[in-house]
Amino acid sequence: MTVSVGTKVTGKVTGIKDFGAFVDIGNGQSGLVHISQISNDYVKDIHDKLKVGDIITAVVVGDNHGKIALSMKQAQAPASKNTSNNHHQHKPAAKKPITEGFDDLLADFMKESQDRLSTLKKNTEGKRGGRGGRRG
Repeated sequence: MTVSVGTKVTGKVTGIKDFGAFVDIGNGQSGLVHISQISNDYVKDIHDKLKVGDIITAVVVGDNHGKIALSMKQAQAPASKNTSNNHHQHKPAAKKPITEGFDDLLADFMKESQDRLSTLKKNTEGKRGGRGGRRG
């Protein structure tokens, strides 16, 4: 069985390194699931998610001269979309449409920046003494 990009495969974890897990996908072929492709969540330690002997399902995302790249994340994507409908979904904040030109945007940015700098100076000069501080 030759695998092609996009093929969903099931395999057994044969080895684990800090950067990913090696998976035997049958017919003498093996692939690598990079640590970034294991879960949609941040994976600090791969041993928290996988161990040698685990059976996993992954999608082939690359095949470079026999080096097969696998993604468990992409194999889980359709299932996670269906289950997310049961949970409260966050809608992104509505952004105001950009109708201004570059010069207007730059002028607004400069004004906000100057306001922030003046507030920062006002708040820090009193604490450091600043110039012309009170002397008694």
